[in-house]
Amino acid sequence: MNTAIGEISQSRQVRGLALFLGLAWLVWVLANWIVTGSTQYLVIGSMIIAMIMVTVGILKDWRSGLLFFILWLLFEDLARKYLGNGTLLFFGKDILAAIIYVSIFTARQRNKMELFRPPFLVPLAIFFALAFVQVFNTQAPSPLYGLLGLKLYFYYVPLMFAGYALLRSKKDLDRFLIFSVALGLLIASLGIIQSVVGLQFLNPATLAPELEALGNLTRISPITHRAVPVPSSVFVSGGRYASYMILLIILAMGAQAYMLLTRRRRSIYGFLGIGLALVGAMQSGSRGTIIYATMSIFAVSAGLLWGAPWRWGQGHRLAKAVRRSILVGAMGLFLMVQFFPNSIGSAWAFYFETLSPTSSANELQHRAWDYPLLNLTKALQSPRWLIGFGTGSASLGMQYVDRLLGQRREALSVENGYGTLILEMGIMGLVLWIFWTTTLLLYAWKIVRGLRETVYFPVGFAIFWYSFMLLVPFTYLGINTYQNFVMNAYFWILIGVLFRLPHLARVPQVVPAKERVARIVGLQPVFGRR
Repeated sequence: MNTAIGEISQSRQVRGLALFLGLAWLVWVLANWIVTGSTQYLVIGSMIIAMIMVTVGILKDWRSGLLFFILWLLFEDLARKYLGNGTLLFFGKDILAAIIYVSIFTARQRNKMELFRPPFLVPLAIFFALAFVQVFNTQAPSPLYGLLGLKLYFYYVPLMFAGYALLRSKKDLDRFLIFSVALGLLIASLGIIQSVVGLQFLNPATLAPELEALGNLTRISPITHRAVPVPSSVFVSGGRYASYMILLIILAMGAQAYMLLTRRRRSIYGFLGIGLALVGAMQSGSRGTIIYATMSIFAVSAGLLWGAPWRWGQGHRLAKAVRRSILVGAMGLFLMVQFFPNSIGSAWAFYFETLSPTSSANELQHRAWDYPLLNLTKALQSPRWLIGFGTGSASLGMQYVDRLLGQRREALSVENGYGTLILEMGIMGLVLWIFWTTTLLLYAWKIVRGLRETVYFPVGFAIFWYSFMLLVPFTYLGINTYQNFVMNAYFWILIGVLFRLPHLARVPQVVPAKERVARIVGLQPVFGRR
């Protein structure tokens, strides 16, 4: 016994000494980089340390690791801007995602998590089979383009299993929503500051050549010729920031309504998220963002009123939430007008002059209908509209494959997502895309209808609306939004969350008491309409 205790003590001493020497070496290296002014090495080293810590966290508790993955996902672009947009940085988040997949598979093998069986899996698998075959299209310059295309379309699909297994109780849902909205508040705030003080904020003096036009974009109003800087915030492009603002508005509206029904004191996160995201959308310099943000506010507001738990006497809470959401958004815009009139005035001039039917420079019909239809027609007129040119041949991020292969290929793209699917996978690619997305949305809507008159309905409806927006109008206007790793990864996580909500709703919940009613309403099962 004493021998065994001695061996254990000696082993601990060896591990302690190794840890001490490792930390001493790490401190020496970091100090050397600081003294010599090697900022790039310092940032890269810090990222490596952060990735190691995140990896350890994922292996210990993949649920907490998933939240760290979201954090990395949202802020990875910031490092790319300052470190020259290296290819390895672009795939950092994918390494973390792979670790999450391994952790989930291991947990499933040990029967420590419930398996999600997506009802739309067969249509999605058929679409994947076509995309995989198209990797080897004879017109593709290299299978590497197809492999990157598969990554863009399918790599984050397993995150829906993570999103599904993430929610074991209401506390898990609360933590996920608060974490997501809080990060959104920070990113929106930074984007607003950048739009006011100038694009040099959060941007290095010199961006990588392929990021220069994306990160230093300024639009000019066609009549008054006012400059509108397009903020990118922590992202490498203004387009990614603008798309994220739409996601944040939808998620914040669902979160604040849900929290108002369950715990009023935390609904402030949602209200702040809506206000800042609406101002961020206004300052984004993106006309599509303004249109879709407005549509989303009205659509989600109408949905919340339709599915409110009126029979529990809580419908007035959601009515109040809708009213306050609109007021908070209006207040945010009012404060911008009061304190930064020139900045928001330039953005307003650009939107009004290009979207108003009374403006001589109106582009609304052209950009919303004529131009996308023209690009879809262009794809249908391609000589290979039936078979396509191969998966990934017209997708986002092909410049990284060009750099890897040391070649410059002829551009093959159209500004219409359905047209891109035709160019890559032929007409069957478009047919199968519509098939699997329609199937998913129908099953998602079935879930949402089942959640009516429950406290989980606001979250469910918000996720459904985001899914519809991403898979239909966003994709029609351009496949880049779906292939955007932030929008795509969040989509698949949220799909898992949506299909898990009925499980939470079956658990008896405390129904919030009516205001000014002294007694507490007892436990009630709140899933489904009876």
